[in-house]
Amino acid sequence: MRLLRTLGLAAGLAVPMLPAGVAHANEADLSRAEELRQMVERGTRFEHAEGLQRDLAHAHALYCRAARENSPDALVRLGWMYANGRGVPRDDSTAHTLFRRAGTLGSELAVRLASAVKGPEERLPDCLIARAPAPEPDPKPLDIPPPAQSSEPAQPTPVVVAPAAFRAGPNTPEFKQWLASVLKMAVDFKLDPRLVFALIRAESNFDPMAKSPKNAQGLMQLIPETAERFAVRDVWDPLENIRGGMSYLRWLLSHFKGDVVLALAGYNAGEGAVDRHKGVPPYPETLAYVQRIRALYPMDKHPFDPKAASPIRSAKIPSSPAPTGKLQ
Repeated sequence: MRLLRTLGLAAGLAVPMLPAGVAHANEADLSRAEELRQMVERGTRFEHAEGLQRDLAHAHALYCRAARENSPDALVRLGWMYANGRGVPRDDSTAHTLFRRAGTLGSELAVRLASAVKGPEERLPDCLIARAPAPEPDPKPLDIPPPAQSSEPAQPTPVVVAPAAFRAGPNTPEFKQWLASVLKMAVDFKLDPRLVFALIRAESNFDPMAKSPKNAQGLMQLIPETAERFAVRDVWDPLENIRGGMSYLRWLLSHFKGDVVLALAGYNAGEGAVDRHKGVPPYPETLAYVQRIRALYPMDKHPFDPKAASPIRSAKIPSSPAPTGKLQ
C-alpha cells in the first residue's frame, strides 16, 4: 500500500495527504528497500564476476545482510548458493528453508523453487541465526560506479555501464541513439524497458555478436527457428535482433497471461517445456536463468495483450523508427 501511494503521487493521482510523520516513515522504508535492492545487486555482481572479480564469500555475506532484513530476493539467491554448492557446501535442507521463507514474503519464484528443492529438515545458515550472526563484510570498491543522484524521474538504462561490444561507448551519440530506439520499441511493444534490458543483460551481456554453443545469436540470443518465426531479417543487426526478441517476449507474456516467471522460463527453455511441466522446467540452466533476471526485475506480473499469442498475430512486429544501418 505504501508503494502504491508513492506511485500514485508520482503519477499525479488524487491521493489523500498523509501526516508528516507517516510520510517520513514511508520515505525511510522506501529508502531502506532501495538499499537492500542495491545490496543484493552488488552480491550478484560478486557472485557472477560482472564487472569485478568473482568473490563468492563476499556475495554470500551481502545476501546474508539483506536476508536478515527479510529481503525475498536475498533469500532466494542465498538459497540458490546452498542448492548448488556455490561457495558453500551443498545443503538442500537449508536451500528449501530459505526458499520457503522467501515464498512467505511474496516471491512466486521462491515457491516454485521450494517445490523443486526438498530437504529432510528445517535449517537456516549460521548468518541468519540470531545467536551467531555473520560478520558484516568490509566494503569493496565496485568497478561499476553507482548512478548519480538526481531529482529527475529515473529512466531505464542498461545495467552494464560500458558494454565492450558497443565500441562507440555509452556516452556517444551513436549509443544514445540506439538506446532511444530500444526504449521506443519497448513502448511500441507495450513492454517494460527494465525487463527488456534485464533480459538482454542475461542473454548476451550487451554483446551484439554473442553466439552460444546452441547457435543462439545476437543481443537477445535468438535461435534460427525463433528468428524465422518472428520475421527477423538479419539476426546480427542489433535492432532487428531486439525486435525479434521483444516480439517473442510479448508473445510469451500473452501466452502465460502476464506471468513474468513463466515467460522468462519460456524464453530460455521454450514455451512447450513450460507447458509440459506446468510451470518452470526443473532444468538447472533455466532455474538459474530465471533467478538471475528476477534479481534485476522482481515484478511478478506484467501487462499483456491477450490477442498477441494468437496464431494470426504471433509473427507480427510493430513498426518502429530506428537508425539506419548496423552498429559498427
